[in-house]
Amino acid sequence: MKTGMIDTSRIEAMMAQLKAAATRPETTSNVLPAGGAVDKVNFADALKSSLDQVNSAQVQSQQLGQRFAMGDDKVNLSDVMISMQKANISFQATIQVRNKLISAYHEIMNMQI
Repeated sequence: MKTGMIDTSRIEAMMAQLKAAATRPETTSNVLPAGGAVDKVNFADALKSSLDQVNSAQVQSQQLGQRFAMGDDKVNLSDVMISMQKANISFQATIQVRNKLISAYHEIMNMQI
């Protein structure tokens, strides 16, 4: 690939990967450990971990964009765009989770006792 030119085949392949990852449901194992006990997960810890991952994706995307804008030859435009799309998708997913949580909260608050 020549410097200054965009490799469209690589971009198309990466966009196809992103689309496939976005449409693929998250797989979780439903198999119990050998002892039969399941470790409990604290919701607050899981939420904080997810938000930290979204934040790190956005920070990484911003840093790649800055490095590309400053002329770093080690950073490709396709890598910057893919990083930005990953950060955007993770942020949009976080917004959807927030909306569902707010909706559930309102539904619970409107329940009659």
